[in-house]
Amino acid sequence: MKTRRDSSHGKAAVMTDIDDVELPLGAEFEVFLNFRGPDTRRSFTDCLYHSMDGAGIRVFRDNEEIRKGEMIKGELERAIKNSAIFMPIFSKNYASSPWCLRELALRLDCSRNRDDNAMILPIFFDVDPDDLKLKTGLYHNALQKHEQKFGSNLVQQWKEALMEVAHIKGWDLKDTGQGELIKSIVAEVLIKLNKRDKILPDHLVGIQDCVEDVMHLLDEGSPDVGCLVIHGMGGIGKTTLAKVIFNQISSRFNGCSFLSDVREAIKDGKIVQLQKQLLSEILNSKPVEIFDSDAGINLIKWRFRHKKVLIVLDDIDEWAQLSMLAAKGGWFGPGSRIIITTRNTNNLAIEEYKVYQMTELRYHHALQLFSKHAFKMDSPPHDYDDISCNITRMTGGLPLALKVIGCSLYRKRKSIWKDTLKKLELIPEQHIYNKLKISIEMLTEEQREIFLDISCFYIGEARIYPYYMWKALAFYPKIEIDFLIGMSLIKIDDHDRLLMHDLLRDLGREIVRREDLKVPGKCSRLWQPKIALEVVKTRTGTENIIALKLTRLPEDRNFTSEEFSRLPSLRFLELEGGNLVGDFKNLFSNLKWLSWHRCPSHLQAVNLCLWNLVILKLLDSEIPENWNGWGPCLVNRDLQVIHLMRCYLLTTPDFSMCLKLKILVFAEHSPESPQIGSSIGKLERLKRLEIIVAKIQPSKLYGSPHFDLGVVPSAICHLKNLSSLKLEGLCMWELHPSIGEMAGLTCLSLQHCYRLRSLPDSIVKLRSLLRLNLYNTRIRKLPDSIGDLKMLEDMQLGYTKIRGLPNSIGGLESLLCLKLSSSKITTLPASIGYLKKLKLLDMGFSKIKELPHSIGDLKTLEDLNLGWTQIRELPNSIGGLESLLQLYLCYTKITALPASIGYLKRLKSLFMLGSMIRELPNSIGYLKMLERLNMKGSKLRELPKAIEMLENLEILAYHGSRNMDMTWPPKLSDLHISGDDPQSLILPPQLSSFSLCCDDPQSLPRLPLGLQSLKLTDVKSPMVQPLLSKLRYLSKLTLCKWGSREIVIEQLKSLHCLYVYICKSLVILDLSSLKRLKELEIVECPQLIEIRYLEEMELLEELFITTCNSIERLPKLSKLYKLRRLWVEDCRSLRCLPDLPNSLLSIGDWRSTEGSPELSEHGRLRALELSHCESLQGTVPNGWRAVIHECPLLGESGNIRLFCDCCRKSNPRLYARRRAMWR
Repeated sequence: MKTRRDSSHGKAAVMTDIDDVELPLGAEFEVFLNFRGPDTRRSFTDCLYHSMDGAGIRVFRDNEEIRKGEMIKGELERAIKNSAIFMPIFSKNYASSPWCLRELALRLDCSRNRDDNAMILPIFFDVDPDDLKLKTGLYHNALQKHEQKFGSNLVQQWKEALMEVAHIKGWDLKDTGQGELIKSIVAEVLIKLNKRDKILPDHLVGIQDCVEDVMHLLDEGSPDVGCLVIHGMGGIGKTTLAKVIFNQISSRFNGCSFLSDVREAIKDGKIVQLQKQLLSEILNSKPVEIFDSDAGINLIKWRFRHKKVLIVLDDIDEWAQLSMLAAKGGWFGPGSRIIITTRNTNNLAIEEYKVYQMTELRYHHALQLFSKHAFKMDSPPHDYDDISCNITRMTGGLPLALKVIGCSLYRKRKSIWKDTLKKLELIPEQHIYNKLKISIEMLTEEQREIFLDISCFYIGEARIYPYYMWKALAFYPKIEIDFLIGMSLIKIDDHDRLLMHDLLRDLGREIVRREDLKVPGKCSRLWQPKIALEVVKTRTGTENIIALKLTRLPEDRNFTSEEFSRLPSLRFLELEGGNLVGDFKNLFSNLKWLSWHRCPSHLQAVNLCLWNLVILKLLDSEIPENWNGWGPCLVNRDLQVIHLMRCYLLTTPDFSMCLKLKILVFAEHSPESPQIGSSIGKLERLKRLEIIVAKIQPSKLYGSPHFDLGVVPSAICHLKNLSSLKLEGLCMWELHPSIGEMAGLTCLSLQHCYRLRSLPDSIVKLRSLLRLNLYNTRIRKLPDSIGDLKMLEDMQLGYTKIRGLPNSIGGLESLLCLKLSSSKITTLPASIGYLKKLKLLDMGFSKIKELPHSIGDLKTLEDLNLGWTQIRELPNSIGGLESLLQLYLCYTKITALPASIGYLKRLKSLFMLGSMIRELPNSIGYLKMLERLNMKGSKLRELPKAIEMLENLEILAYHGSRNMDMTWPPKLSDLHISGDDPQSLILPPQLSSFSLCCDDPQSLPRLPLGLQSLKLTDVKSPMVQPLLSKLRYLSKLTLCKWGSREIVIEQLKSLHCLYVYICKSLVILDLSSLKRLKELEIVECPQLIEIRYLEEMELLEELFITTCNSIERLPKLSKLYKLRRLWVEDCRSLRCLPDLPNSLLSIGDWRSTEGSPELSEHGRLRALELSHCESLQGTVPNGWRAVIHECPLLGESGNIRLFCDCCRKSNPRLYARRRAMWR
């Protein structure tokens, strides 16, 4: 008998025998549709299949009614077992089909008995879950009939399968129409299939050989940390290759992160953001708080040291960039892989890195890639064959050039193709900039102007600001920007910022530069401040100049009206410091954009009228109360944006003469809140209003900046067209009821308005609201009708005084995130279970005491935080959280977990640090996806045998004993134990990191020979060296709370990192045998007086000494030529630092020392941090990046700094309040 098989790769059906088909390698299906043909094949299932197929999902559509035999085998069995998603469609007659039931039972059996990550997503077509639970006669009667033919044992398996699937959240056709439901299903399937893969270009050509070469260099089987550089010119495909590799191997690591455009981000001062992203992505957690790059470095090293990670750093060209993210392989756990892409290896210290050199595409691959963009085909049509081949040769095999030129010729006339070829033939092959320029020349005048503006000034800028400028120039920016995106000339990121490939940026700037190579004043745009300054000073500018950037000059400078008199066409001007002097009558008449960093409080310009200004941005400036000199500038009909950042502002200007304003931002202004004039109410076209007070300064912590919306009720709340309103940090008591009239508002943020006590009931009229932020306010309750905000997606109630949520909260049907951390909430209403889309529920540090049974109805919840709360019990319904990935129960009062915890099939992380839990249920073993289980400091009596069933567990930390019959989980690589009997331990051989508390080192268990990291705590007797001598691969050793007066470490030739913490009795630390040591950290060893042989550690790169109050001197460090970082903190007896090597890159935290080394001798030292140096004198050389904290003799003192122990100890009350404000 024949059967029909529908391939996802085409619409034509192929007739074949079931067992004759072998799936080609790599063609496994992603979704298996399980359904009864006569019920839905030609209706719902057919539409669903084609919708998923059109979305690029590989779907297996079964046809049960024409199958032979009773065994599932061959292609069918492989499709069921290998599909990522099994999707049964339950119709009225589904249970009458034994084949549907067989497939369902097989899928569930696979899920139970093998390492299987597949998901089951049911669709209830015209039945209810109760029918599957056999509570009705619909399926029950059909199964009774099957018993007569197939026997009770088999039918019982089918019954169990149906009842199990009945508890899985699915889709119910009764809730919506078929079309809408299918869209929802396709969207969710796409999300479920996503594994944080990087988005790749539509057309990948000629990359497979590169992938194989890189995979060979990465040598995945090696336990060492592998580092690889992908090197090549811009546009050659380095980033694309890195993305392909990342997508292919990321699932094999404990954590992965892909950081894009690192060079530009660091250049823009965003290193801390990159460090946050790296930590967040690899730890799968919320972004951590980092206040400087040094703190970020320490966190990266600390959190990743035992973790097998994959990190890709895209576009790095200097060692300084690499050093702040992944300086050394020793920062990461065994098996980690670090990949960087770069154009230039000259400035990278990459001795440890393997290098893969990229080359241009081979000719046949280049032609194929060009054809895909120019014709949407693999090869050119016959009549375009010759010209396509010639153009391909002219582009030199550079993928970016092929893509851009191919896109520009798509659907163009043959004559344009010929003109393009002629231009290419006149250009030397190696000048790729000129080749790409041809695509720019094909743009319209408006498109070209926008492209050049972006390449010179707007990369990284929010799209909306230049959008208004281009609109004022009649460029139709919405259409033109979309066109440029389609041409692959620009990109828009997730934050709506303008981005551009470096090669295209350089191309745009080269086009401008070549407008006149000899006379810069004849070029249209001057983005290099030095050149721009020279043109202005020498008055050699011309009417050609339309944009000037005069920032980061060596010193502030006043500019005269005469210097700008020859620039009548200027429409963009960016200044920093200085002033405008003279008569500016009729000057700047075409200026559309003015950005001024540190502008003067009093403009000296006379007759300065910016009639056509569209965007005004002032940063770090002091604006006088009467806006002296600025008032006339605001008298114009076209002003769309006023953006003031970090400005001292007493009052707002008169807005009555700029009624077209769309965006008004006062961000991080002085705590003395501005007086809002009533003229703001005239801005009927305003779309976005932000008034954000700066972080509270320590000297003004007890000040009370005053601002009360009740004073001007109609001034703001009657702005009907406002879509985003942020009033943050303001000292207002109430929100006026007229807020409800702002029907178009989508974002309302009132965070840090710490005197705001209530919301008006009219808030529920904001039916378009998507985001509501009430963080750190004194609001005590929400309106009873808050559930009417049907579109609300994100609600932040952290640090509020709210004690309970109204029952109507269940009406927030679109809510994705509910944040209640550190609030006063004690209970949740039962209606919380109606939040069907909720993904995050954060109640950490709140007053919550119990959870309602309905918590189990949150089927989409992925992240639940109950840490540091008074909760004593989890309801059994917790097992209903089928999508849960992270569960935090740290320091709760919970004494036992319910057995239903085993139903959390997708749970990856379970944190129970310091909890009262005394016993784990056996169902803990059903958490097949669990990777991290942390029970440090808990009351656990015994680790149960069921732990061995956790097939994916990689990190385990527990306190107490364990079941003696237990075997370790097969993937366990990181083990932390305290309270267990060390001598009874038999450690797994694959262990790479081990931590143990034990009194006597002689009681240590046999340590795995491949151990990479070891931490020993509370050791009272001296170490006998042979215990560790066989650990040939040990690279990190941590000694914590040791009782010995002297520590001598020998025979660890591979040791790279030594950490000595809180050893109160330690007097002498002997390093005589640690010649390969690269990092040494000593913390809180108050009796330590000598670190022997420190001066001989020639490979040492980092040295940290903190709170060692008996050390009076350090040995000479001048021979430690590889030392890059020195941190000496709170060593009260240390009088001065020793001679230092010239290689030193940074020195941090000299505290209570009398002198510092001769800093001027250390030419490579550019990062300097001085903290609590009460006696330190001297000056900091110009050009250094210096952070000076609590150094009165250097001119700085009195500032409370977060996470500074000295600040915390010296003024705990002020410190605590400062931290609360910063939250």
